[in-house]
Amino acid sequence: MAEADVLDSQQNGIAEESPEHVEAGDAEDTAHDAPEPPVLSDVLLAAEELWPESLAEEWDRVGLVVGRPEAEVDRIMFAVDPTLEVIEEALEWGAQLLITHHPLLLKGVNSVAATTGKGRAIHRLIEGGCALLTVHTNGDSAVGGVSDVLADILKLGDVQPLMPAVNGLVEEGIGRVGFLPAPEKLGDLAAKVFLTLPAVAGGVRVSGERDALVRKVAVCGGAGDSLFDAVRASDADVFVTADLRHHPASEAREARLDGRPYLIDLSHFASEWLWLPNAMVALGNVLADQGFAAELALSQTNTDPWDFILTPGN
Repeated sequence: MAEADVLDSQQNGIAEESPEHVEAGDAEDTAHDAPEPPVLSDVLLAAEELWPESLAEEWDRVGLVVGRPEAEVDRIMFAVDPTLEVIEEALEWGAQLLITHHPLLLKGVNSVAATTGKGRAIHRLIEGGCALLTVHTNGDSAVGGVSDVLADILKLGDVQPLMPAVNGLVEEGIGRVGFLPAPEKLGDLAAKVFLTLPAVAGGVRVSGERDALVRKVAVCGGAGDSLFDAVRASDADVFVTADLRHHPASEAREARLDGRPYLIDLSHFASEWLWLPNAMVALGNVLADQGFAAELALSQTNTDPWDFILTPGN
């Protein structure tokens, strides 16, 4: 996989605007003159404050995967996926904690032998003294989560959850829907999204008339085709999400005579990477408020699974 370039958007905006490293002790003024590194249990409490596990979907598996609660943590790395390449990057940097959006063990296992990819990942983490924490759908649902970041990038107003959280605040839940400051052409909106994302092979796919005007926008970082009923109920003009499959997308377009909601389909990895800089800064601020100092960094590894794409004329 290619490294480093993942943080460069088509306009180099992400790498310039989002810090690759922050010091938790410098994120906010603290009441302590000499902040000390937290232990893992302290970081878990900070993460719970930001992304409560109660917000996770029932099918999800979030929380601590590997690690001793009493272990000192002075270097924390954020990534989308806990791949072997990301784990090696974290260990080379000296991380004692890797926080990933996607779970390593989403389905049940009966062995973590190093003869499998997931087994090797577990072994490398333990051998390298690095804990692993998963913040998945609880990170999607929480205030400031993945879909909130997308909504902020598009400058949406009057934002509401697409699927309100059962165990959360009224502003928490999966997906978001809101209004653009003014109507925009679908093609212009898609271009805005494209220029904001980290560069990946798949680019952005759009379903709808390029010059059609849109105002109400639904967004969902990651795979969102399970939310089509909620998108239709919201009367959104366009749905911005990732991993749209053929049949759900086709059925969604045919369900309305006017062809709405239009669709803007993103890379799964790219749509969720946008959250990482915000999550890193938020955790640094909470740790600093609690009197701790830790160095935080973003993974530079592109874990989008696609390397190149062929299109007509290319």
